[in-house]
Amino acid sequence: MFKKYKIGIDIGGLILFLGVMIPNFIWFVVPAPNDVLRLESVTQAIDTIASVCQIIFVAALCLLIREEKRKIKLSPFLAATIICVLMYFTGWILYYSGNVSAPVMLLLIISPCLAFAFYAVDRRNIIALVPLIVFSCCHLVYGIANFIV
Repeated sequence: MFKKYKIGIDIGGLILFLGVMIPNFIWFVVPAPNDVLRLESVTQAIDTIASVCQIIFVAALCLLIREEKRKIKLSPFLAATIICVLMYFTGWILYYSGNVSAPVMLLLIISPCLAFAFYAVDRRNIIALVPLIVFSCCHLVYGIANFIV
């Protein structure tokens, strides 16, 4: 399985990751009104697992390329990736407008995970999917436990 991959920079994966991180960078600097994301987490062990898996899946998404490299072109999976990123940005806009409802929090939790998953499937990067699935499950538990329940 690993024979089908080579180490290199997947520009699309890197752009996707940096694009998804832009609202997070803004949030680090500019607090939102009713900023519940700054509260202490009740799922610290799960958060640690999520952080480790995030590092692994981002590294795999950005640094592993399938040998039968395809050109990036608009496919259904790439379109779904873009839609998920737009939904994520919408979630941040709503969050910064003071809306911390369950649907908004779910947008912030689920849409970036789906964006990464759709991109990984489009690029046939199955190695990135395993830690991404673990990260997504942990991220969902974190979000539900801390902001929805």
